[in-house]
Amino acid sequence: MSEDWPPEAVDYVQAIADTKLLLSHWYAEQAFIGPTIQDNIALFSLTQDEYGQVRQFFLQLEGQGRDGDWLRSDREGEEFHNAATTDEAAPDWTRFEVRMGLTDRAAHLMFDAIVHEDFAGLTDKMSEEEYSHFDFHDGWLEHLADSKPEEFEAALEESLADVLAFIGPAEYDDESDPLLEAGFTDRSVAELRGAFLDHLAGITEGTDVTVPDPHPVPVNEWDERRRRLVGGGIGPDVIDSIRGTRNEEFAVE
Repeated sequence: MSEDWPPEAVDYVQAIADTKLLLSHWYAEQAFIGPTIQDNIALFSLTQDEYGQVRQFFLQLEGQGRDGDWLRSDREGEEFHNAATTDEAAPDWTRFEVRMGLTDRAAHLMFDAIVHEDFAGLTDKMSEEEYSHFDFHDGWLEHLADSKPEEFEAALEESLADVLAFIGPAEYDDESDPLLEAGFTDRSVAELRGAFLDHLAGITEGTDVTVPDPHPVPVNEWDERRRRLVGGGIGPDVIDSIRGTRNEEFAVE
């Protein structure tokens, strides 16, 4: 494992890892929010995928000097770099799918852009695992956008700015994105945002949903380390839950 990551890359990978950690938490905690038993089973399966990927990301972060015990169990709320959409449980199925499904898609776009040699083969394997996530989330998102457009649009109003903040500021383009410039990624934040918004447009095409105007996420309002608009975080009850026996799955023998 190399030791030449720029500092921004360590924070970037931790943000992806922590977001996946919280996605896995909510997939398990809210598995029975789904309308059918098949949906419940599918969410438990997604939980396992995310846990396995989190473990791999944590191992990479340990190679860059992040303490393993700190990553797994010794952190406070503001030390988690998860997307703001994963701070809290979703109150209903539509908002669950909009929050978690779109955040899952954003996390995939972000890790798929990593081209550093330490991730050779790893991102390809993770992308293969994500196909089941896409089938599940995209199918439900398309159905909900078509059948419950007002609820879907309201959920987007609540969540879209936070998903875009997780991806990053629009002004990080081919000329200014620090990770692209360092050769850690092969796509700028601006390109990733465009790909995400194109995907969302495809989800809502032919429905009565109007996608809110994208939030530009000004750099001076953005927490670069935590990849969110300044403020917020997970609560003590969520921390207590993810610190428990579940984290033993991440232990390195």
